Amino acid sequence: MSTAVCTTQSLASLPSSTRTASAVPPAVRRGAWQIAPGEAMSLKARSASVLRVKQGRVWVTPDATSASASEDLVLAPGESLNVAAGQRIVMEAWDGYGATYSWDQA
Repeated sequence: MSTAVCTTQSLASLPSSTRTASAVPPAVRRGAWQIAPGEAMSLKARSASVLRVKQGRVWVTPDATSASASEDLVLAPGESLNVAAGQRIVMEAWDGYGATYSWDQA
């Protein structure tokens, strides 16, 4: 079960005719998501979550909290970011190749 609210168009919002197995990227079928080059998205954690980069690099900007200021981060494959419940992040593929990531409950 997903622990995030995606504030950009998601796969679930596409018409069912578009969501056929061939239209779903292989990484999504394996439990990961893809972000295309030049695409940015906003995710808000419903519960404590972990963003894990599987392939490519992502540029992430978490919202500021009472405990820490907002700062830009670049995560490479194998790196992760803990996201507190209720916290929002904005992320974008770092380069022209896109990235694959997972978003799991902490």
